[in-house]
Amino acid sequence: MYKRILDHLNAAILVFDCNLILTYLNNAGEILLADSANHLIGNSAADIFKSSDPAFLINLKQSITMEKPLVDHALTLNRLSQSVTINFSATPLVTDEKVSELLVELHQVDNHLRISKEEQLLTQQTTAKLLVRGLAHEIKNPLGGLRGAAQLLDLELNDPDLKEYTQIIIAESDRLQGLMDKMLGPNKPPNKKPLNIHEILERVRQLIQAEASSHLLITCDYDPSIPTILGDKDQLIQAVLNIARNAVQALEGKGNIVFKTRIQRQMTIGRKCYKLAARCDIIDNGPGIDAEILNQIFYPMVTGRAEGTGLGLSIAQSLINQHNGLIECKSEPGKTVFSIFLPMGASNE
Repeated sequence: MYKRILDHLNAAILVFDCNLILTYLNNAGEILLADSANHLIGNSAADIFKSSDPAFLINLKQSITMEKPLVDHALTLNRLSQSVTINFSATPLVTDEKVSELLVELHQVDNHLRISKEEQLLTQQTTAKLLVRGLAHEIKNPLGGLRGAAQLLDLELNDPDLKEYTQIIIAESDRLQGLMDKMLGPNKPPNKKPLNIHEILERVRQLIQAEASSHLLITCDYDPSIPTILGDKDQLIQAVLNIARNAVQALEGKGNIVFKTRIQRQMTIGRKCYKLAARCDIIDNGPGIDAEILNQIFYPMVTGRAEGTGLGLSIAQSLINQHNGLIECKSEPGKTVFSIFLPMGASNE
């Protein structure tokens, strides 16, 4: 009965016998350890944690020897090719005054930090979007009056030289109008249909390759097992294209860009947990993004280039948000990764 309850917990639960042989592992534990219960049950703690922080095994032995609960923090758990940070607690279960089993609970710390950072990012983006929308609307109203007055003046003038000035006013008003429309972001909801995410990436790859110089190498690392997702083809192409063009500009036409896809399991976006999400990485080997603006690059008008408008990434994030997804960025000199997360199916909540 208790095992059915443990199977539904979000925390990873492991149960060892008094000889530190694994006898039970819940669903969250399988995800955290990136292995199945059938494969791990019957193995010793020494084998399970052999490549991880030695404190795991030390804590397990101490908890049994002392017959007391033990808690530890920020331990490194190595699984496959990835390391995660774990908070650890062990509780000995006593039968006939002897420790018969040891219940271990593991919490992934860096996952909680990522969720907290993501929530802060979404809140900041929402606030920035509201401010920009208000500003754009305030600018558009007098801009329309300015353009209308210039048109009326143009009709009254006979001198071609003077008409040239009114045409400049009209043209610049139109340019600013277009800029305001971009700042306001997507103005229609996505028309979602089943599609293959690789069709989106291939379309963008072809567009970028056609625009780029011969010194730019674009390669692909796709996971063909990713199922179809529901999305607006045009909006997703625009979002990925904005990110890819950003990478091309950072490389100044010379370098490597990689389009990579993978399945992401148990993905949390906006406090909603999805069993599966498609992860699309756009990776470049450029100089990286300045640390001072890295946490602000999805804000409108934030750019590291003098000639940039700072709207491409903001628009991309808005488009992906409309698909219940999220874009994250990690950057260091020689490697910048933009990761697009698109959930597949309904959330678990």
